[in-house]
Amino acid sequence: MTQHKTETAVLAGGCFWCIEAPLREIRGVLSIEPGYAGGDTPDPTYEAVCTGRTGHAEVVRIEFDPAVLSYRDLLGMFFVLHNPTTLNRQGNDVGTQYRSAIFTLSTEQANIAHQVCGELTAQKVWPDPIVTQIVPLEHFYPAETYHQDYFAKNPGNPYCSAVIPPKIAKIRKLFRDRLIHA
Repeated sequence: MTQHKTETAVLAGGCFWCIEAPLREIRGVLSIEPGYAGGDTPDPTYEAVCTGRTGHAEVVRIEFDPAVLSYRDLLGMFFVLHNPTTLNRQGNDVGTQYRSAIFTLSTEQANIAHQVCGELTAQKVWPDPIVTQIVPLEHFYPAETYHQDYFAKNPGNPYCSAVIPPKIAKIRKLFRDRLIHA
């Protein structure tokens, strides 16, 4: 049996639950793990990251099959799931832990991320400039296990029920042909 080559992406677009839940519906996404990256505190906890003093952002580490879903296409989906023009903020979530960032794992990923940001800027998708950081991944720290697939396990959470369903609806509408259950 031939094993497919997989790739990994690490993305920060505000609350990690809000990126994780919609992308779970995309064909080619093999696994998603919430975590923390971009800061100086080793092995941070959710509570510590929420203070904004660790330097970490809430991120998702996505393992995907590049034969089914390219890194470029994944970034396209990422950019419709959050506002990349608000510095350290997504909606009512404010702080460096909610920043927009692409943590790259290779020069190729960095080049693609810069190209995608340049294309979106040229297309004037947003009236304000994109402030998404594009930086090499130094460390990924997995979040506590209760964050894994949080929305599916906690659909009645008031924050989740207000914020995540519109993001899922957007992914289903814009990427209908890329859904697992199309």
